[in-house]
Amino acid sequence: MTYSAKPKSKTKAPLQGSAPVFAALGDETRMRIVLRLSNGQPASITALTTGSHVTRQAITKHLCVMQKAGLARRTQQGRESRWQLERKRLDEARRYLEMISRQWDDALGRLRRFVEDE
Repeated sequence: MTYSAKPKSKTKAPLQGSAPVFAALGDETRMRIVLRLSNGQPASITALTTGSHVTRQAITKHLCVMQKAGLARRTQQGRESRWQLERKRLDEARRYLEMISRQWDDALGRLRRFVEDE
């Protein structure tokens, strides 16, 4: 039996636009923001900074990075900006990671069969 390192996947990786999403999620403060917004309810900058050592200005900058990556959106209510997650982008990232995980599982399975057959 021969070992092939090439995965036998018929679907192409949804790479386009993924890098900014993962770059945005790669920051600890932004991950905390994701957790705080994950309840599905819009939140103000003030609410997002409550109980945090991070300033409102810093939270705003992080949210702008997330917005550029398509992870968050802002709505205006009077003088207050309210932010919420873009679930679609998070779901796309999750599906992409699941696809990579399946490819690794497949590759490890092929390697295991190769080693066991030798």
